[in-house]
Amino acid sequence: MNCLFPEIYYFFPWLYRMSILSSENLSISFGVFDLFKGISISIANDAKIGLIGPNGIGKTSLLLLLSGINAPTTGRVHIARGRKIGYLRQEAVEAFIDRDNTLYGEMLTVFGELLQMREELAALEEQLGTSYSDNLLERYGNMQAEFEHLGGYTFDQRIRQTLSGLRLGEGSWDMPLQQLSGGQKTRALLARLLLEKPDLLILDEPTNHLDIEAVEWLERILREWQGAVLIVSHDRYFLDNTINTIWEMSQTGIDIYAGNYSAYLLQRLERWEYYQRVFEEEKNRLLGEVDFIQRNWVRASTHARALGLLRRLSRDLAIVENYGIMALRDGRNWSEFHLRSDRPLEVLEAVREVNALRIEQARPAIIRPRLPGADTSGNIVIQADYAEIGYPDHFLFSINRLELKRGECAALVGPNGSGKTTFLKVLTGQINALKGEVRLGANLKIGYFAQAHSSLNGPETVIDELISHREMLPSEARNYLAAYQFRDEDVFKPLSALSGGERARLALAILALDGANLLLLDEPTNHLDIPAREALQEVLDSFKGTILLVSHDRYLVDRLATQIWDLREAKLVIFRGTYREYVLRSSSASISGTKAQTILLPKPMFRDNSRETRRRKEELEKIEERIREREAELQKLSKELEKAGEKALEKNSKTHEKLHSISMKISQVQAELDSLMADWERLVL
Repeated sequence: MNCLFPEIYYFFPWLYRMSILSSENLSISFGVFDLFKGISISIANDAKIGLIGPNGIGKTSLLLLLSGINAPTTGRVHIARGRKIGYLRQEAVEAFIDRDNTLYGEMLTVFGELLQMREELAALEEQLGTSYSDNLLERYGNMQAEFEHLGGYTFDQRIRQTLSGLRLGEGSWDMPLQQLSGGQKTRALLARLLLEKPDLLILDEPTNHLDIEAVEWLERILREWQGAVLIVSHDRYFLDNTINTIWEMSQTGIDIYAGNYSAYLLQRLERWEYYQRVFEEEKNRLLGEVDFIQRNWVRASTHARALGLLRRLSRDLAIVENYGIMALRDGRNWSEFHLRSDRPLEVLEAVREVNALRIEQARPAIIRPRLPGADTSGNIVIQADYAEIGYPDHFLFSINRLELKRGECAALVGPNGSGKTTFLKVLTGQINALKGEVRLGANLKIGYFAQAHSSLNGPETVIDELISHREMLPSEARNYLAAYQFRDEDVFKPLSALSGGERARLALAILALDGANLLLLDEPTNHLDIPAREALQEVLDSFKGTILLVSHDRYLVDRLATQIWDLREAKLVIFRGTYREYVLRSSSASISGTKAQTILLPKPMFRDNSRETRRRKEELEKIEERIREREAELQKLSKELEKAGEKALEKNSKTHEKLHSISMKISQVQAELDSLMADWERLVL
């Protein structure tokens, strides 16, 4: 289901004017293989869109088309006149390859016009000192006013704030661009794009090279962004905090969901349930019709009716496709079944196969195994008293006291290089604590994800590696691996040829096989797409043992963690509660000016100065107006639904289509209304 069809622009040409960018019937093909086709989309001036989908579906390829870097096989992209697009590649290793500049000097190139004006103002000041005239003073005053209006007195501050926010410290500002690491180049490119302020900002995995503090800074920037934003990201927490629309890309096109990622999950479940319900209804109807054909085919009195029913059954393939519960994606020639009087069962089988295919395409391919715990461990799993962690020549952090009990999940968070992985090495016995004591409980069987992950890089095949951990028949091994999305020839891939996501899935499969009751997980979601992250979350949530999780995936941390272990300023701070509660506590502590608080503080009222008051009042008025519009739209749709429900009694298939369409619109408008109400509460409470 594509979000907009080309014909809509014929009837509503004003959509072009409202949109920064739109596309019609985009496709990319490699020979006979279509990566995707028929993509027609539109991006409004203030859109905040998250583009999601499994790895390999074509998200990055679509961004390259929309940004004008690559050309589509078919279709076209329309960019509104005078609008500027900024694009951040997923990896910017090749960025600045022809730039002979320092990091700070590159940021200054964004403000070339202001730099020139500043030089002209300095020259005018010098002239005024030697040859004063009223005309010269007027010219200087006009230029100075324009310079101030364009941000001439603040752009240096903007550069410093942007570089610091993205963790590009002052020590790197004078470094030549070519000496920056790949991650630093990516952040430098992002910094330049933010300073340029394009009308449409297209970001491909912008959080890949950012720590949590930098990600939170970027979230604040994007929430206040005046233009449109299109983001591809596997960071679900980041999507929750920055976007208000989800585009889900699949083999069948792009589906639109109103709201952030969490709202999308609810709406997606409703759509799955709808697909399943309609599939069952269609299956029962078709079974009844085929049963009638079989019973009446050989009877002279009813043969003509059975033949007519078979003809209609063939035509129903097209009807069912338009109804939205199937997609003819496997290249089958359906016309061969048309009027095959001796094979009515094949028609039914064809319909059943394609309906099942459509439902499977609606649901992303995910892994659904369970992690069985081994023998029950002791009640105290990890304990530490007055310990120091690090290396003989490099102290990292100290611990006063910590305790992790059986069945709990602790999330170890903190900046890169603060010592998270080093602490896991202490727990696995690879190194010792510098001082104090770190103790493990009784009857523990440890599963260390990073260790399992890093060892998967040899010539052995996937299936051989699995069997080396537990003896089993090849058929059993293949069935086990299928649960982790290793199917057909995938099981014979050498480990060295696996992608990051495949290696992570295999490591998880091995951990499950070993039956650990304490999982040490070091960045388990790296290289995983959103469907795989959802599946991993489901697996870990069902795990009966104990988990110590090191992860930048705040969505996973928030859903699993019962404790937050935060590494700050060379100390491990323990907080009992969810990640969201910890963020609220930390924000309250920061606002109150204290370093630590034991309770959640109430949200402070905003300062009653005139500028802040006016800004909030204007924002409230805009939100209240939008709320009234959405409420009126809901009333209108409810009346339409009531009328369509009365007509549905006539059992008209088109009416049922309309009922579903109206219901989906109501869900989208309700999601928008809920989001607006949350924004309203944020401003008034």
